[in-house]
Amino acid sequence: MKLIILDRDGVINEDSDEYIKSVDEWEPIPGSIEAIAKLSLHDYRVVVATNQSGIARGYFDLDTLSQMHDKMHQLVSVAGGSIDAVFFCPHSPDDICDCRKPKPGMLLDISERLRIDLQGVPVVGDSLRDLQAAEAVGARPVLVRTGKGKRTLDKLGRDVDYEIYDDLAAFVDALLLEDE
Repeated sequence: MKLIILDRDGVINEDSDEYIKSVDEWEPIPGSIEAIAKLSLHDYRVVVATNQSGIARGYFDLDTLSQMHDKMHQLVSVAGGSIDAVFFCPHSPDDICDCRKPKPGMLLDISERLRIDLQGVPVVGDSLRDLQAAEAVGARPVLVRTGKGKRTLDKLGRDVDYEIYDDLAAFVDALLLEDE
């Protein structure tokens, strides 16, 4: 089984420092939906792993989150693909949990539920916490410049050991070339 794990905000959909709080605010990044469909067509299982502290902060509820994810699933389906699962952490940064990235709990849960070793599995994110969570489980951390990616690169400085791509579509194209 080929697996890829994607962060949501800033990788699949536009991000906001004010949080994505409604279905109307959830807008895909150009090319991301088509990239997910390509992955599906090339026999990848696509899983989303996302911190959603807006729930703990009271910005939106589980029903609204579900509606956002329904929209994401529908758009990917119309493009000819599918997302196998969405894992999320509803906790705030102040909560004590193991699932909030950069902690590896959410990724370990994915590994356990899918019965797959995450060694070398691409984990695509736009923040350092995504990359750190991937490293913690031996996955392949990939940074995109969308969302908070450019800001993350600025913080990391010049000595960056991570794979860096302009966006999810660019990484997916490179990944599929590797598979040939």
